[in-house]
Amino acid sequence: MSVATGLLPSNYLPILVFFFIALGFGVVTIIAGYLVRPSDPYQAKLNPYESGILPDTDARHQFPFRYYLIAMLFVLFDIEIIFLYPWAVSFNQLGLFALVEMMLFLLILFVGYFYAWRKGALEWD
Repeated sequence: MSVATGLLPSNYLPILVFFFIALGFGVVTIIAGYLVRPSDPYQAKLNPYESGILPDTDARHQFPFRYYLIAMLFVLFDIEIIFLYPWAVSFNQLGLFALVEMMLFLLILFVGYFYAWRKGALEWD
C-alpha cells in the first residue's frame, strides 16, 4: 500500500474529499436557508395543524408500550421475509446445508413468535 505525504493512504483521499464536499454542502445549505427564509411568526402559524381541526390535547402524549412492541414484531417479521425471498429464489442451487440453515432460522423466529404470543404481545385491546 502506498502512502501519500503523511499518514493518510492515497486510496482514502477521494473518500476524504467527498466527505468534506458533503459536509460543506450541508453547512452551506443550512446557512443559505437560514438567511433566505422569511421569518414572520404569528399565532396562527405557531399552532399545530391537524387537518384544519383545533387539537383537543397536547401533541406530546404517550403511546402504550404495546404499540411499540407490535411495531417491533412487525419489523422482525418483515426482515424475515427479506431473508426468505432470496433463499427461495435460489433454493435449487443452495443444497441441503442452506435448507438446514433456513429451518434453524425459522425455528428461532417461531420460538420468538410463540414467546410473544404467550406473553400477550399480540393481543390488541
